[in-house]
Formats: sequence, C-alpha cells, structure tokens
Amino acid sequence: MEDNTKKAPRKKTIDPAAEQLLKKAEKDGVSTAFSRVDEMKACSIGLSGICCKNCWMGPCRLIKEDSRGICGATPATVAARNMARAVAGGSAAHSDHGRDVALMLRGIADGSISGFQIADETKLNNVAADLGIETEGRAINDIALDVANEAVANFGRQEGELSLLNRAPAKRQEIWKKLDIAPRGVDREIVEMMHRTTMGVDTDPEHVLMQSLKAALGDGWGGSMLATDLQDIIFGTPWARRGQVNLGVLKEDEVNIVMHGHEALLSEMIVAASRDPEIIKYAESKGAKGINLSGICCSSNETLARQGVPPAGNFLHQELAIVTGVVDAMVVDVQCIFQALADVASSYHTKLVATSHKAKIPGAEYIPLDEKNPIETAKQIVRLAIDNFPNRKDYEIPPHVSELIAGFSHEYIRYMLGGEFRNTLRPLNDAIMEGRIMGLAGVVGCNNPRATQDAAHTYIVRELIKNDVLVVQTGCGAIASAKYGLLLPEAMAEAGPGLQEIGETVGIPPVLHMGSCVDNSRILTILSDVVAEGGLGDDISDLPAVGIAPEWMSEKALAIGEYFVASGAYVIFGVLNPISGSPVVEDIMKNKWQEQLQGRLEFEADPAEIVKKTLAHIKERRAALGLTEYKPGKYVRIGAPTAFDANSKSLQTPHGA
Repeated sequence: MEDNTKKAPRKKTIDPAAEQLLKKAEKDGVSTAFSRVDEMKACSIGLSGICCKNCWMGPCRLIKEDSRGICGATPATVAARNMARAVAGGSAAHSDHGRDVALMLRGIADGSISGFQIADETKLNNVAADLGIETEGRAINDIALDVANEAVANFGRQEGELSLLNRAPAKRQEIWKKLDIAPRGVDREIVEMMHRTTMGVDTDPEHVLMQSLKAALGDGWGGSMLATDLQDIIFGTPWARRGQVNLGVLKEDEVNIVMHGHEALLSEMIVAASRDPEIIKYAESKGAKGINLSGICCSSNETLARQGVPPAGNFLHQELAIVTGVVDAMVVDVQCIFQALADVASSYHTKLVATSHKAKIPGAEYIPLDEKNPIETAKQIVRLAIDNFPNRKDYEIPPHVSELIAGFSHEYIRYMLGGEFRNTLRPLNDAIMEGRIMGLAGVVGCNNPRATQDAAHTYIVRELIKNDVLVVQTGCGAIASAKYGLLLPEAMAEAGPGLQEIGETVGIPPVLHMGSCVDNSRILTILSDVVAEGGLGDDISDLPAVGIAPEWMSEKALAIGEYFVASGAYVIFGVLNPISGSPVVEDIMKNKWQEQLQGRLEFEADPAEIVKKTLAHIKERRAALGLTEYKPGKYVRIGAPTAFDANSKSLQTPHGA
C-alpha cells in the first residue's frame, strides 16, 4: 500500500549562520551543495560499492550476491577494489601534500626558497633523531637539508620500510612485519594498489584489502606524519591559543580574504602579506579599515593553530561565505574545493583565485604560487582583493561567532600535563587507569550534505564527554565543535564528573583541537606515547580508545580510517556504508581485521548507535586491562578555576614559545 504520509523535509544544518545564508542563497537564486544534494539522487548500486568501472567492457552493476561482472568479478571483488582505490586516492592526496612540504624544507635549507627560516629548531632535532640523522655540533640548515632529503626518500623508497614506523609500539611493528604490510615507500604502495585493482589482476578481496592497509599506513606513518612534522619545523609547532569561529568573523568595513584548501605555504604567506605596512596602507587608500583573514577547511585549521586566523566555517560553509557578499577574494589551493565556487562567486563580487599548478578551476582567476618567492605571489593576491573591496553591493553577515581554543599539538599536550622540565603523559595515563577519564575518542572528518551539517559531530561529542571520554578532534569535525562552544573550558559543564575534575585541574576543554586532517598523525603519536608511558597495555589495540568519522565524504577519510585500523584502533564511520553491497567485504573489515590486526572498521549511520558502540568498546578494553571499574558517581565537580581564564587572552605556554 502506498504511504501518503507527508514527511518533514530533512534539516540541512544545525548552524544558525548557515541557515541564514541558505535563505539568502535561495532568495538570490544561487545553487549550493545543500540544494544540489536534493536534486542528485544517489545510485543505490554505486552507493553500496558494487558497481565496477575499472574497464570499458562495463560498467558492471552487480545487484545480487551471485552476480558476476563480464570478467567474472564477484560483488566482493568489486567492493574490495572500489574501497582500495578510494584509499589509494586518499593516501595520494595527503602524501602529495607531505612531499611538497619536504621539497619546501629542502629549498629553505639549501637557500633556493627565500623568505623563510627554521621556526622550531627543537622539533627539527627531534625529527632528525627519529630519522637517524646526527645533530650534535651541526648547523641548523645542514640538519634541515638531511631531514628534507630523508623525507623525500620516503616517498620513492622501493625496499625496506618507512623511517617513522619506529614511532609505533614494538608489538604493532611486529604485526605489520608478520602481515607484510609495513610500507616500503609512500608512492610504492599507492602504485601497487592501483595496479592490483586494474582489470585482470588481483581478485581475492582479502588480499586486495590487505594492500589497501599498506597504502593507508604509508599515508598515516609516512606522508601525513611527515607533512605535520615538517610544517611544524618550518612554520612553528602549535601551542594552545584562543580564537573565534563561524561566518560572523567576516568584517563589514575590512577587506575579507578567505583561505580555503590544505597547504600551509600559501596561507602562511597570505598572513605575512596582509601584515605588511605598505599593503595595509594600500587597503586604507581604498576605504577599508584593514585586512581581515579567515579560513575554510584545513587551511583554516593550519593558520588558526599557528597564527590565530579565525575559521569562517567548515567544508559546507565554503559557498555560504561567498553568499554573504563581503568576501573580496577566496583563495584556494588543493583538496575539498567545490568547482561550483566559480559559479557562486560570479553571482557576487568575489574573486575566486586558484593558486596550485595541480588544480585549475574554470571561471577562477589563476595566479600560480611562485614557490621560490611565495611572498610576492601572496602580495599580488592580497592587492587583487583590496582592489575588489569597493565593488561590494548587497551583503549580509550572520551575527554568529563562537570562541574557541585550538593548538593542542602532541608536544603541547605533554607540556600542559608535565611542564617544561617534566614533559610527560603520566597524568593522562593515571586518569584513565583510575577511571576519572573513561577513555579516549578521536572524532574527526568532514561534513557531508547527505547528513545534517554538524549534527552527528556535536551529538556524538556531547554524549562522549558526558560519559567522561576525552575527545580529540581534527579537520572539519574540530570546526564543527568549535561553532557550538565545545572547544572551551566552559564546556566542561557538559562533561562527566571525572573529566570535569581533570579538566578543571589542568585547565583544558573537554575537546582538544589537534589541527588539520594531515594532523591525524598527531593522534597516532599521542596513542603511541600513551602506550610507551605504561600501564595501559603494550599496543594501541589495548587502549580504551575509538576513532569516529561521523559525517565523512572524502577518499582521504577512508585512508585515515584504514591507517588507524592497521595501527590497532576500532574505527566507526557514519552517514553511509560504501561496502554494504558485499557482506563478504564487511566481514573482512570488521571480523577478519579484528583477528589479524586487533583493529576493525565498521559503518554505522545512527549517531546514537555510534555512541553505544564506542562506550561498549571502551568498557571492554578497560576490563581487558584490569583497570578500575568506571563509576561516574565516584567523582564530583570541584569548581577549581581553569588555566584558560574566560576573561583573559593569556594561556599557559612553554618558556620561550
């Protein structure tokens, strides 16, 4: 019988700033991702992972478990290949980012790139030690050159292992060796993954997926980890700082430049150019009171953590920022950038500027970044924005702005817990062992317009901190929580009594912003350091910890998920299940991987179920470790003042930072 019940339209966002601008976009006749997703119906076969397009005998749509492609491929083979290719694509994106940073460090060290010096010598020496490079009595630039060359070598290495695998617990390294998934070189594993998934090569689903883990590990412990470390060396390691977030950070009377993408070189240079007295004077000559920078996605996370530049929003805000009518230039490089930005910009006065030689956008102005002298490119772009300032017409800036604290690098977390001279994670381990903190969760990843923007992120985070789970976040997930005040110490009011006690004593929010998407590698480092600190097992798989991507949409998210699984973590993805067409593949990723790796990957659309599964796993891990039973009534809120005074801009920082 036909159901004539009228269903309420799906809520597109929980962000009032986004809601306001969606109404403006509709009034202005401007299409956004929020409207296009309703027009674009997903193919159920493709959505479930069993449509094969790897050759031109097809495409082959395998709608039944006993279906076969023209070559004879089974649904399990097709689903495994599709997942593996997505992981290869995501690994390539993050790792290519890391390669560019390594080449930049080499240029700084040998003098071929101007305008930079090493910002964090301590981090340089620490990374050099991990790479087996001698530092005693050597000039900084000589050390940096050796670090850069070794980093570059990690991408093309054909034999042996990636250099930074040595940071993982010894037991985890043995598992990788036993399963033959320790990556040789970053590029090596991605290329092999693409080869194996070509028509007529690897057809065993388990074997295909094992190589996808190897490629993903090359990202997590290679490309992404190198990107994070080398960016810290060049631009400075983040330390906790206050900031603001959401579309209300845009200014009516200043030149607004929004930086969107992922590569820190461009955004750091635009920050430098915008502070040039000559450039500021030029802006004033056009009637502006100054130059206001903000960001979208991970460019925003990078400059927020190091320079205090406020995020205008996360992934689904990119078009809405332009819809305000006050963005004089949106400057983009690579990854997560809508092609539709050019169309949206054409409806307003905004200049869309593409800067990467890897990514041209039809309709955008193309100003390629001069990597040998990037400050001059940045000044050219800032002047273009200034020249556009007088061209504004109707505009509307939402009043919504939230405060936040970001910049929790793993170095800062150790300093925060132990000070400058007793740099340690001991208080964190003790708090988990005693049951004040029930466990740890990394809630990361994108927005997806097929889900209500920010709803799953914030629901899951709130439920976890209520249960005394300390949450760390990166990428657009961190920006989501920031918009609703969850990155402030005051948010401890929503936390359980044990987490409150720790948070108020140390002076931290219940949710720690650890950086951009490549900075998920910081989470790997923290987990490894927690194991090394002692008392919580001898591998990442022993820890009461879970990784969650509630609103994911990108191949990069799948790569991140797999490298955490391969590192021993339990990982849950929300929104949709890209392998639902193959129970065989689901079983491999959930059960077989648990048996082999003590880590597993599951897809669960219901945020309440994600919370339930997360808490169950954490309790199971605590029991396996023989820890004190978690009893939330055991602790009470002590009401101690936080180190992050709500009325003060000052923060705890290491000596000389």
